[in-house]
Amino acid sequence: MANSNEMTINLVVLGKTQTGKSAAGNSLLGSSDFESHLSPSSVTTCCSLGRSGRILGLIRRNGCESALCVRVLDTPSYPHTALSKEQVRDTVRAALAHHFGEEGLHLALLVLRADLPLCPDESDDTVQLIQELLGPTWKDFTAVLLTHADKAEEAGYSEETYLHSASSTLLSLLSSVQHKYIFLDNHNSIIKEERNIVLTKLLNFIQKNNYQVLLKHSKE
Repeated sequence: MANSNEMTINLVVLGKTQTGKSAAGNSLLGSSDFESHLSPSSVTTCCSLGRSGRILGLIRRNGCESALCVRVLDTPSYPHTALSKEQVRDTVRAALAHHFGEEGLHLALLVLRADLPLCPDESDDTVQLIQELLGPTWKDFTAVLLTHADKAEEAGYSEETYLHSASSTLLSLLSSVQHKYIFLDNHNSIIKEERNIVLTKLLNFIQKNNYQVLLKHSKE
């Protein structure tokens, strides 16, 4: 949080290779800060912080309009094609402390593909990473981003019918994070109106969590 006329939210994107983490980060920022393309191997090998410009029209505080600033930490995939699980975990942990140690982390965004079924082993890997990074209250600070929602829509699924047909693994995960989830259209989410809808939902999650943050430490 900055001054009364501006609010900053700190986010980290986590997930498997080719789930669309970097693309989702770009959509949230309204930019192309993070490298994102189809690849037979993991594209992101180190953590990178992106910052949005001042976004107006989404929040009001004390009866006045405030600007929103979004900071997103992009991370290597987990598991990774070139890095061990321990290397990914240690890299992300160090980056979280470096970038968000002063202000804290508002939300971890677990990125999953809406056009692929979620199997138990896949879920276990990423959830284990989030637990190790965020600690016992991770469920309060985690939301699920379901990317490639446009492909699910092309296959005839609405959000309601998709969730009705989803695997028990995904439904259990969504339940554990108090149904904090967002469908993200990978083609249209960069459009301002779509982006604002997603950011409004994220702000709602953060507000319901009373604007609490994780990983904050006091300076020496």
